Amino acid sequence: MTESLRPETDNQVLDAIRWAAAENRPLEVIGSASKSALGRPSAAATRLDTSANAGIVLYEPEELVLTARAGTPMAEIEAALAQKNQHLWFEPPYLSPLLNDRGEENNTGFNGTLGGVIACNLSGPRRVMVGAARDHLLGFHAVSGRGEVFKSGGRVVKNVTGFDLSKLITGSFGTLAVMTEVTVRALPASEETRTVLVIGCEEECATRSMATALQSPYEVSGAAHLPPDIGLRSSVARVSEAGGPVTALRVEGPGPSVVYRANALATALSSFGELAELDDYHSRVLWREIRDVSFFVDQGDRQIWRLSVPPSDGARIAADLLFEIDGCVYFDWGGGLLWLSLVPASDAHHQRIRAAIAGTGGHATLIRASVDVRASVPVFQPQPPALAALTQRIKDGFDPNGILNPGRMYEEV
Repeated sequence: MTESLRPETDNQVLDAIRWAAAENRPLEVIGSASKSALGRPSAAATRLDTSANAGIVLYEPEELVLTARAGTPMAEIEAALAQKNQHLWFEPPYLSPLLNDRGEENNTGFNGTLGGVIACNLSGPRRVMVGAARDHLLGFHAVSGRGEVFKSGGRVVKNVTGFDLSKLITGSFGTLAVMTEVTVRALPASEETRTVLVIGCEEECATRSMATALQSPYEVSGAAHLPPDIGLRSSVARVSEAGGPVTALRVEGPGPSVVYRANALATALSSFGELAELDDYHSRVLWREIRDVSFFVDQGDRQIWRLSVPPSDGARIAADLLFEIDGCVYFDWGGGLLWLSLVPASDAHHQRIRAAIAGTGGHATLIRASVDVRASVPVFQPQPPALAALTQRIKDGFDPNGILNPGRMYEEV
């Protein structure tokens, strides 16, 4: 039975980690546990639950900055920002239904914590315009695996000087340190959202249309492509009833500007196929589906992969894989992010998938699979020897005893 520690203050987090370091006791670090199934399974006998160390510490809407305890639920963060008509521009996805088979009716606490979002570097469709979660992290306080308190950055961008530990800690999946406080940039929410749809474009054509849109002066904040079998799963009727593939291009901002830019974008894309437009409400629904990978939630034991590749290679890689493996795909980030749902295999097809992206500079992450499969195959992209050695040196520097989420990202050696 897993022992659980639930510290309520920064000092209690420090005490827990110092105890674990002294006893050489590995810890599974979690917040709301919404992402426990993301990554390799934990073998730690003790769980460090940070969800009680929660609450917004400071929110200055005029300065566009929010500081909160790492265990603060994202629902609380989003509600506070919404009251001031602000949001997190990197639009972190809500993956709990995909990972844990929890429906919207059971979403209390399971849309994750602020610390969990940062630790996993989760970013939505707007990444093509505003960058990833790590680009919106201004600073943090944390406790290393050595039992030492440290901090990085501050509450304004100019405070990020010297070693930018914010970039290092984001995406480390709790393997280097346990964050206790996080400061992020907040930005004004869009007054209006419109989505230009190009209907009938196959993958290669869709890639060109998305590139045209993203390179245009119309500030496109989302570019995704849904093949027919994916579009059918959308709750937006104009998409599910399109009768063919749908390429979606999002425009956001002040109302009059959005209307002008959406119209101009449609004109620029007129040669690619039949055009349609979604209003504000239906745009928000569609992009939430794309962000949260909602199309794959109810696909049972299908294994879900996330591939980041050059957009020019995305269509070819998807076609090659689906020629050999039964599954389906949709594209985000202008064709550079592939979400694949594949028939289950004991090896999750990982060798074939990584062979398909070899030479592109891309990487593949196994997002959903059984515990046994995630324990036996590389969940994250294997690193070349030099980079793996550097990763190990960094791990040893922050957590020399290997007590924080051991094996979560890579198999222990």
